[in-house]
Amino acid sequence: MLNATDITVHLGHKQILQGINFRAEPGQLTSIVGPNGSGKTTLLRAVTGEAAFGGQVTLNDQDITRARPWQLAAIRGVLPQATPLSFPFTVFEVVRLGLTHGLDAGHDDLVPRALARVGLTGFEGRFFQELSGGEQQRVQLARVLVQVWHPVAEGEPRWLFLDEPVSALDIGHQLQVMQIARDFADAGGGVVAVMHDLNLTAMFSDSVALIAEGRLMAQGAPEDVLCDAQLSTAYRCAIRVNTKPGQGVFLLPHAASLAAE
Repeated sequence: MLNATDITVHLGHKQILQGINFRAEPGQLTSIVGPNGSGKTTLLRAVTGEAAFGGQVTLNDQDITRARPWQLAAIRGVLPQATPLSFPFTVFEVVRLGLTHGLDAGHDDLVPRALARVGLTGFEGRFFQELSGGEQQRVQLARVLVQVWHPVAEGEPRWLFLDEPVSALDIGHQLQVMQIARDFADAGGGVVAVMHDLNLTAMFSDSVALIAEGRLMAQGAPEDVLCDAQLSTAYRCAIRVNTKPGQGVFLLPHAASLAAE
């Protein structure tokens, strides 16, 4: 389990996160949603140990501030919003970086398998900088996947932390990436994803954390968190959530308006 207790983050004199209590379970896909600037990415960076924070974060019952980097790398892979590269690495070389350390280190056969998962079979020899933004995003996802290829290893769950994993993708590849995350969770691993698309969030998530102005407004099942009142307050516009029998909640753009009702 991932447990984050009383998480606070400051950037200079500004407080970005204010006493957030957040949790994620293995076997589930947990999404973090909220308006721009609400602290979603900051929370993800805190729970992965990439940002200084106050409070406590434990992953698989281990305090992440006491774990060595290689220990964390063995149980969790992190996909940031963007990973710029200054040197002409090939796609194979970029994906293989995920095998530098960890339980699957040196298993180069995982590289083409991961590329196949993200729909990039045959891209191994191409240069990363020559790819489109969406292709680069999927290459980086493949790198993270090989790092934690087995969702459960040595009796412990492994984790994917994804920051806006579908932001540069068309709808077909969005669904592909979300299904990869869903499959990882269904196989016993844990997934935490920062999301903007509320419909994809509702379709694929087991748990949703709604953040606004550095505070956690709610966390729970999508149908409990993604409701008119809470979304309208968080996003500061009137939002109406719709439902279809047996298919959960969904939102339509024409059901939202900037003027509060």
